[in-house]
Amino acid sequence: MEFKNSFFLIAAILLASAMLLTGCASTPQIRSESVFYPPLPEKPRLQFLTAISSEDDLTDKKAGLDDFLLGGKETDKSMGRPYAVQAVKGKIYLTDRVSNDLLEINLLTSTINPLRAGGRGALQTPSGLWIADDGSKYIADLKRQQVVVFDRDNNFETVLGNATSLERPVDVAVYGERVYVCDMQKHQVVVFDRITGKMLTTIGKVGEKEGEFNRPTHITVDSQGNLIVNDAFNFRIQKFAPDGKFLQMIGMAGSTPGNMARTKGVVTDHDGNLYVVDAAFENVQIFNPEGKLLLFFGGAGLEPGSMYLPAGIAVDYVNVPYFQKYADKNFKLKYLIYVCNMTGANKLNVYGFGDWLGE
Repeated sequence: MEFKNSFFLIAAILLASAMLLTGCASTPQIRSESVFYPPLPEKPRLQFLTAISSEDDLTDKKAGLDDFLLGGKETDKSMGRPYAVQAVKGKIYLTDRVSNDLLEINLLTSTINPLRAGGRGALQTPSGLWIADDGSKYIADLKRQQVVVFDRDNNFETVLGNATSLERPVDVAVYGERVYVCDMQKHQVVVFDRITGKMLTTIGKVGEKEGEFNRPTHITVDSQGNLIVNDAFNFRIQKFAPDGKFLQMIGMAGSTPGNMARTKGVVTDHDGNLYVVDAAFENVQIFNPEGKLLLFFGGAGLEPGSMYLPAGIAVDYVNVPYFQKYADKNFKLKYLIYVCNMTGANKLNVYGFGDWLGE
């Protein structure tokens, strides 16, 4: 009788587990109740939508009872330590510090594929990433001490720089016929001609004054062609005109909102607002064009929307339809924000910026 009772108890547990898994099958594990910034009852401007770490997250696949009992299966279509992110229509690209690949997330086919090049195009330690208007991909490679360029079809095209002109190229940005390369070791931004590949000039030198840097790590260019530099060890962001003239400084060392501690990726939206990733705060702070703090989102923890050693960031206006299904019915998406987490369970956080239409 005891054995029989134990048998029915075990069967009941397994049945309950199966029902639990089946009941959740229509809702991906990465979804949860809506997470807004700022939270309700304030009027939200941002919503955490989802996180992508593997192909399973793209297909909303849930583990079945066999995986639950046997421990599940690993997939090779996953991310290791994504560092930089960019997007084009229907696709998201990331550099991965574990596989040392450029990863392509195809939103149409719900697949993740490494784009491995050989010969002169072989990546060794890919870091920063920029996709130009024509679809060309520029990848700053730390070990190669070069920027490796691929065309829109991911074919190797050329390289920029060498061990003489670049020591530790950590990030890259392109505007017009100029390619800006952030060199952390040289404490400066090196500028190349996009057509000829020749080095044109440098911006900055080591120091603490305006126009000087201490271990810059990330760069971007805004819609006006202004260069924005994360001056990491000076705990500030600096902005320069296209000709290299200093324009603006944002931030200072501190632990309160608006201050900076371990800044990483930077990006601007179409309105000129600046987004700054901070790996110490494990959040993103948004500043208006005048440098006033508007909002911050993310934060440390295991909850949906939290971050874990965030690094790269990108703003995406073209792929909103692919993520609309994750948005609250009262939240109208205008554009997407991607944040790379270098560790933790969720590798690429996807947030939506928009308008709250509810009460």
